[in-house]
Amino acid sequence: MIAREQIHAVLDHPVYDAEGKKVGEAKHIFVDDATGLPEWVTVKTGMFGTSESFVPIKDAALVDDHLEVPYPKSTIKDAPNVDVDAGGHLSESEEHRLFDHYGIAWDDAWQQANQPGEGGWAHGGTGTGTGTAAGMETGMETGPMGTEEGFAARGAAGRAAHTDDDAMTRSEEQMHVGVERTEAGRVRLRKYVVTEEVQQTVPVRHEEVRIEREPITDANRDEALSGPEITEAEHEVILHEERPVVETRTVPVERVSLKADEVVEEETVSGEVRKEEIEVEGEGVENPDDPDARGRKY
Repeated sequence: MIAREQIHAVLDHPVYDAEGKKVGEAKHIFVDDATGLPEWVTVKTGMFGTSESFVPIKDAALVDDHLEVPYPKSTIKDAPNVDVDAGGHLSESEEHRLFDHYGIAWDDAWQQANQPGEGGWAHGGTGTGTGTAAGMETGMETGPMGTEEGFAARGAAGRAAHTDDDAMTRSEEQMHVGVERTEAGRVRLRKYVVTEEVQQTVPVRHEEVRIEREPITDANRDEALSGPEITEAEHEVILHEERPVVETRTVPVERVSLKADEVVEEETVSGEVRKEEIEVEGEGVENPDDPDARGRKY
């Protein structure tokens, strides 16, 4: 039989049947209200773990990292459907159906549970629950087991059992968002040389020859008759022209630098926080926090 100290080692671990076949994952451990001893384990079965079957844990064994139960996989998958979220307890009729399915006699289970010095299945009027009775020395109250929240709730209940305070402390997680400065990238200035073709139009001048004829007049007669009367002669005129000359000069044109500007923008972050809820249970007690349950007794 699995002890209470082994519950953590069972939850969310594989469950194998009597033939060594994997059935599913252990989801919840149900303990007896009177003894606080583990009595049932629920196993997630099906292709996507959508079904949850009850299996007796009395003859189960914890082997390495998995739980072995002495029942075939088909028997486990065909177990009567029980809503594990319905109040966190099994009713007496639901227990009868489960015992009948696994071939366990109700009277035999009752006698074995109440043998002196033995831990087993003890059944009170309310049936098997997901926690221990409030009168146990551990101070654990009936509540969801098999999860981190369930064990925290049991510890809080144990502390409350030894005080005279009849109030509960409800706690919740709060999300605090901060910022951290990280390196997002680097920018460098790099100078390199490129060659490009530039065109520019400039005016250029050149000389051309043209012939001028003028008649002999009194003003130029002496100059015209100063040479020989008839002779051969040659006269040369030098012509000039301008050509474009290209030269380059290096001149500074601008300065380029890098500056980092700080830009503020809004970014939304999300996270999950947990909180505890407190509800009132019991016959003849109204739940004032449930507006849909006014006048309804719990």
